[in-house]
Amino acid sequence: MPYSEPGKTKFQIDLRRHLRNQDICDNLIHLICEIAEASKYVINAVRTGDLGVAGTSNLYGEEQLALDVLSDRIIKKRLIHSGVVCNIASEEMDEIFQAQADAKGLYSVAYDPLDGSSLVDVNLAVGTIVSIYEGCNLLQKGRNQVAAMYILYGPRVSLVYSVGKGVHEFTMNHLMEYTLSRENVTMKPEGDIYAPGGLRNKYPEGTEKFVRYLENKGSKLRYSGGFVPDINQVLMKGKGIFMYPALNGSPNGKLRVLFELNPMAYLIEHAGGAATDGRNPILDIEPQSLDQRAPIFIGCKNDVHKAMEFVNGN
Repeated sequence: MPYSEPGKTKFQIDLRRHLRNQDICDNLIHLICEIAEASKYVINAVRTGDLGVAGTSNLYGEEQLALDVLSDRIIKKRLIHSGVVCNIASEEMDEIFQAQADAKGLYSVAYDPLDGSSLVDVNLAVGTIVSIYEGCNLLQKGRNQVAAMYILYGPRVSLVYSVGKGVHEFTMNHLMEYTLSRENVTMKPEGDIYAPGGLRNKYPEGTEKFVRYLENKGSKLRYSGGFVPDINQVLMKGKGIFMYPALNGSPNGKLRVLFELNPMAYLIEHAGGAATDGRNPILDIEPQSLDQRAPIFIGCKNDVHKAMEFVNGN
């Protein structure tokens, strides 16, 4: 295909056009594009917004930043007015919000509006994470997702999505349009970087041995404290592993299955990687509540399998 042909080079393919080629229904295309539109307002809030505390706490007793609240409102309002969403769950809400009663042909969305928001005031990258299911049931296995995506607000704003047919990256241009930058992102079998969350002195013995194994084989530590930028690094480099393991005193780790683990596991698996809680694939966990947490090892398949061996004492 000649590069001179108008609108045909990969740098000219916008998000909506790319979605139309994925053989998915119009409602899902519309929904993903609405979330992309909402992210434009979120990044504006991140760049110009008040960094002060909003004076409220979320469900988990964590101090909410004003940006958390604002980002949540921006995305929730867009989802409600999209006309294609029945149920909405946000990490900042304590219960599921019903946008429409009839679930036929509609979708349910779980999202973390601004993951890593405490990093904004020190100018580190943050992001939005989104999980999409058909119908009204949000408490089901992550393997049943019909789409997952995240938006990374870094030096560049990038959107990464999958509808089960590869993982694709789009970058926001100066007109605030998302254009295709990388198609069919894939993971190598093994990597040489690792991003370990949690206090290491609280790691169980098996996890500590796994970290020493990584260090001995020459893996470099790359951890920002933000789930979205750390997963993005592993995914876009196509190598490495992120982990937030079970800790002594916190056997379920820190990250939430519905809002963080499921969408990221979906993306990593569709790029050829793997994600586990140490025993079972993340995508096979059936969450019993909105706030359910689980440990995670996510990244290159060989590294994740090796983590399982150490964690289980094999």
